[in-house]
Amino acid sequence: MANVAQQQRHVVAASYLGWTLDALDFFIMAFTLDDVAHSFASDRTTLTWAITLTLAMRPLGALIFGRLADRFGRRPVLMFNVLMFSALEFATGLAPTLWSFLLLRALFGVAMGGEWGVGASLTMESIPGRWRGFVSGLLQTGYPSGYLLATLLNWAAIGSVGWRGLFMLGAAPALLVLYIRRNVPESPEWSATASTSHERGKLLGVLRQHAGLTLYAIVMMTAFNFFSHGSQDLFKSFLTREHRLPLASSTTILLCMNVAAIIGGISCATLSQSFGRRRTIVVAALLALPVLPLWAFASTPLSIGVGAFLLQLCVQGAWGVIPAHLNELSPSSVRATFPGLTYQLGNLLAAGTSTVQSGLADRFFQGNLSWPLALVVGIVAIVIALLVGFGREARDIRMGRERLPDEAGAPTHA
Repeated sequence: MANVAQQQRHVVAASYLGWTLDALDFFIMAFTLDDVAHSFASDRTTLTWAITLTLAMRPLGALIFGRLADRFGRRPVLMFNVLMFSALEFATGLAPTLWSFLLLRALFGVAMGGEWGVGASLTMESIPGRWRGFVSGLLQTGYPSGYLLATLLNWAAIGSVGWRGLFMLGAAPALLVLYIRRNVPESPEWSATASTSHERGKLLGVLRQHAGLTLYAIVMMTAFNFFSHGSQDLFKSFLTREHRLPLASSTTILLCMNVAAIIGGISCATLSQSFGRRRTIVVAALLALPVLPLWAFASTPLSIGVGAFLLQLCVQGAWGVIPAHLNELSPSSVRATFPGLTYQLGNLLAAGTSTVQSGLADRFFQGNLSWPLALVVGIVAIVIALLVGFGREARDIRMGRERLPDEAGAPTHA
């Protein structure tokens, strides 16, 4: 049993690090937006298309890597996925033109889209059910952890290596493959059903059978992606351009913001194990509303920092429940595909968040992002509360070693 528990901890660590390093590579783009625009003689709104293309291509990656993981196993596909997004991150630093830069960010989106679904399914199928809430929060906080690392990397290295050097340093996650290869076992649920691989080829049939659930998950994840990207992707630019904060001040605020995101994600996800997935998400989303004026319209660095801290407690508090919630809702035969695909289709539909916010600021608010940031986050907080509050829950479903012989189908919903 001790050996099994140790293997489970390795799975959790590898999946958390995979999402953390994937997010690090994504947020390097957000931190270098203005520098890249200047380098290619462009403007901020045009360069937000690099973010949009990355997000828009993530569903394709979720589909490709998810189907490969359902067919060939979670572990080898996760290793290949990490290698791919690391290589594309390095290549971005070598892009000679704006068009090649945008193409590489689109391809990076394919690789990024695969990691979350494969890593989350491997983890949720490998751990005891009683761990699920806490581990869900830990996995999802890989995203703000990556943001935090990108903040530190930008602060420490942008002056010496420039934006190209930051992207090249973003290839370091490839080393994670060595850890996965040595320490991470295959999903016990996938291994136990490997001989029935023909069942995994029927993705369209499974999605058609669960059409209502699939549509619900996509709409829910669209709102969630507006929630996170609307509160994060342009925030560094908001601090430096609208508030003209120096690097040290903006870095401090971003670090505090991501510490709050980690605290919120883990604490709310752990609470959801007893309080319920839906109720925890609804409360966290609604608590974001009274924080918006302080976050978007404060005038001093201290008040801006307090607002950012409180908002990310709520945003990532709601998000921390998602890895467990989506995997529990998923039909078991396509669990490496369904959560990641619905998540990333939501990303596709929300891919233009930063472009929309920047465009609104340019057209209606003399370039100021305060109202566009507040409007997007406020609206989707209400949408999330309504969608999830009237949605489904499958908190007690068994997976992996806990799965019973007669639980081969889709989950039952409470």
